[in-house]
Amino acid sequence: MGHRLSKIVTRTGDDGTTGLSDGSRLRKDDALIEAIGTVDELNSVIGFAESQQSLPHLREAMVLIQHDLFDLGGALSLPGHALLTEVHIEALERTVSAWNADLPPLKEFILPGGSPAVAAMHMARTVCRRAERRLLSLDDERTANGRVYLNRLSDLLFVGARLAAEGQERSWKPRRFS
Repeated sequence: MGHRLSKIVTRTGDDGTTGLSDGSRLRKDDALIEAIGTVDELNSVIGFAESQQSLPHLREAMVLIQHDLFDLGGALSLPGHALLTEVHIEALERTVSAWNADLPPLKEFILPGGSPAVAAMHMARTVCRRAERRLLSLDDERTANGRVYLNRLSDLLFVGARLAAEGQERSWKPRRFS
């Protein structure tokens, strides 16, 4: 890979633009840059969630997902390239099914939190939903698999939060005031 990131301070973004992988430049508030940035934020939040987990299979899954998210960010940055495929989406679906198989059925909504591990997974889930909305706002053919991937990923993060709770989930109890 060489020294791709050897010079960090370039000053090229001082004018409010940023470069894409094809050499083109866009304003930093462009919808595409917002989508790329939100996917990057999601990757960071997933890294934090991974660091809070005690279950090895949750940690392993989070690292694999981080690699996928770098692929998604790269695909967004390089027009005409889609790096996430049906294979990635199917892998998420299999993981969700496997993790969910032994969990008790949900009867109530779950409050996000209860432990750092659970709260971190729910934070990742909500940032994932925002990243999905950012990709949807692009209405771009190359984001289709990315949107589906993020939709499945939010499901995985929800089920992962349930696993991380290790049976100590807190159910929502609507408060009724008379």
